[in-house]
Amino acid sequence: MFRSIMISVLILICFALFETSILSNLLFLPVTPDFLLICVLYFSACNGKITGVLTGFSSGLVLDFLTASPFGFHCLLRTIIGYLAGMFNRSINLSGVFVPVVFALVATVAKKLLIILISVTFSSVSPGVPMFSMEFLFELIANGIFTPIVFKFLDIFGEKIILERTTVS
Repeated sequence: MFRSIMISVLILICFALFETSILSNLLFLPVTPDFLLICVLYFSACNGKITGVLTGFSSGLVLDFLTASPFGFHCLLRTIIGYLAGMFNRSINLSGVFVPVVFALVATVAKKLLIILISVTFSSVSPGVPMFSMEFLFELIANGIFTPIVFKFLDIFGEKIILERTTVS
């Protein structure tokens, strides 16, 4: 278990660096796709709530260090999302295209709702782009498009990051 979580965290760090250093500097993108969210969804759905919490917290910690957000904001947000996604452990089929896309769309909306809730609770957190905006629509579309691609990429490391592989019929 320790080995799979460490490999998962290493993959998360690579995606975080890619997302914050390369994608965030592309001027034609209104918002960047949330690859870390997609990875946390994959790790959580494959390995359960504990791995979801650990990878969510780790990805949030990396983002807290790489961005100008209040420290602990991404940790809290992604830990909750990792736990919620881990509740679907072995109950959804991640090998197709439609189910992962819907999973990512629901998680993106849940992330936005959690951001709004956290910003109401803590005044130092900005809610960011409005829920009904073109930027949020772009993030939804981008996360939906990239989810099957990232899931297939992470399947390459499947034997190293998935604790027990079972198929859902």
